[in-house]
Amino acid sequence: MKIGKVPESVLKRSVIRQLHTKRQEVVLGAGVGEDCAAVELAPDEMFVLSTDPITGTVHEIGRLAILVTTNDLASAGADPVGVMLTILLPEDFEEPDLRRMMQEIEEAASAVNVQIMGGHTEVTHAVNQPLVTVCGVGKAKKGQLVSTAGAAPGMDIIATKWIGLEGTSIIAREKETQLLERFSAGFINQAKQMDVYLSVMSEAAIAVKSGVGAMHDVTEGGIFGALWEMAEASGIGLEIDLKKIPIRQETVEICEFFHINPYELISSGCMLIAAANGNQLVRDLEKEKIPAVIIGKATDSNDRVLLTGEERRFLEPPRTDELYKVV
Repeated sequence: MKIGKVPESVLKRSVIRQLHTKRQEVVLGAGVGEDCAAVELAPDEMFVLSTDPITGTVHEIGRLAILVTTNDLASAGADPVGVMLTILLPEDFEEPDLRRMMQEIEEAASAVNVQIMGGHTEVTHAVNQPLVTVCGVGKAKKGQLVSTAGAAPGMDIIATKWIGLEGTSIIAREKETQLLERFSAGFINQAKQMDVYLSVMSEAAIAVKSGVGAMHDVTEGGIFGALWEMAEASGIGLEIDLKKIPIRQETVEICEFFHINPYELISSGCMLIAAANGNQLVRDLEKEKIPAVIIGKATDSNDRVLLTGEERRFLEPPRTDELYKVV
């Protein structure tokens, strides 16, 4: 396609015609010439907004774009309503590729009942692979907003599902040929399919009903980064049992193969939660078949400690995600 805004005919047939999911709250949505979207809320509700780019992979970029942003909104206790997209494409990207991307985005949005409300689509020299940036809009009742900063001393720290899910899936797709030198095709396919666990909307909804202090979806920087961010935002210390942090064998072996740290690997699909009664929340989650485990406690000290048996070491500020050492 040519550099610049995609032509109106392409916009209509390959972008707008792929969008079918509608929400009654959205009173102005995607259309030719529309630069804004509008959402109507009740007097006791509030907007919750989030924005994220997808830069680490081109595989299933549309699906990841929706999941990452809706996870952010759900982590704040909000019901995701819609998203605005900015899609920047390289010059060699063809219209059929754009149509497939939009179909993938719409399928992911429909699965979580989110409307694509509008955005901007452009071909530009500035990128050499597709770049999707998402602005998500959600709603929350007053008094139900949950922040990363709500953890308090004495609260249990809980992790859902497993760490490294997103990173493992991305690496398995991007580096399949290299991985086949050591692992079976079946093992690699299992690793790829870990992306079915990337949404945290279900555990967020259960946690909000159960009553929690803080939630944080585990993304760039991995579980170590998420723990640091929750502690920093809340002004608390931590005592975390490293052996209790849940991790799949596929993640362990792929990380060992590439000599990277799974605890610092992008981990969408894992939710970090601080709750006064962690055991009850774990039971509530397990009733809905969502694995969860208490991995430690919030403390009133300034120390953020990782425990491995008798060994104690201190958590450090987040570093560059381990994914970028591989892909």
